[in-house]
Amino acid sequence: MDFLRPATWEEALAAKAEHPTAVPIAGGTDVMVEINFDHRRPEYLMDLNRIRSLQEWEVGEDVVRLGACVTYTEIIENLRAELPALALASHTVASPQIRNRGSVGGNLGTASPAGDAHPALLAAGAQVEVESVRGSRLIPIDAFYTGVKRNALAADELIKTVHIATADGPQQFSKVGTRNAMVIAVCAFGMALHPATRSVRTGIGSAAPTPVRAVTAEEFLAAALDEGGLWESGGAVSPSVARQFGELAAAACNPIDDVRGTARYRRHAVGVLARRQLVWTWDEYRGRGPTPPSGRAVRP
Repeated sequence: MDFLRPATWEEALAAKAEHPTAVPIAGGTDVMVEINFDHRRPEYLMDLNRIRSLQEWEVGEDVVRLGACVTYTEIIENLRAELPALALASHTVASPQIRNRGSVGGNLGTASPAGDAHPALLAAGAQVEVESVRGSRLIPIDAFYTGVKRNALAADELIKTVHIATADGPQQFSKVGTRNAMVIAVCAFGMALHPATRSVRTGIGSAAPTPVRAVTAEEFLAAALDEGGLWESGGAVSPSVARQFGELAAAACNPIDDVRGTARYRRHAVGVLARRQLVWTWDEYRGRGPTPPSGRAVRP
């Protein structure tokens, strides 16, 4: 196994063009586990830690540009107001040591359906900026995941930044696990209210071959809020609406049975998380104060 260590972004792109099978590594929290268990033996590893621009973020008027190597700890400490769901998701990642090394870019590169960042990115409507020596492009998060641990990157492309709209409304994230730390999600759910466009977005993790949105649930809830005049009045969401929202979210799942949980349990849990998050986000929207701390592993 050869080790590539570019000093600049341009050098990294050139190296990736020359060696398309090279596996990028920054924190190594996923890649090194696979190598240590001999599940993966790449011909080349490409260390990106010398490229300072990948470790930087920029808060614009409407969008946060997050470098691919910005760590979960940095998101928690610096971006919880702008990216609340992603900050909550970052809290659930493994241990402090892993949060100090792992990054959203790494989560996207691995594209595991159980990755903690994915539901929050889907709910926020993020875009992934990728680049090669041929040029750069923005991939909508909805089109980024193409299969189990597969993404839309071409062989010569690297993830550069993630563009995430600054939150214009309440957001939530929570996951189900056997304990509160160092656990892969049995399932996870993220939700964001977007009052500016009177829309709702969701993200589901570890309950389908890829991270997915509950589109039908989103459309149902947005219509219910609009038809009831609730965006303007701040009136309460009825229990029947909350129940149907949860049922539609559960129906969006396509889970499997494995050692962490059954398909039936995952569907049930996603429905529970969806109902809870609707209550929390809507109460926050109505100005009822801080929501319960949900960025942790929970058991419905």
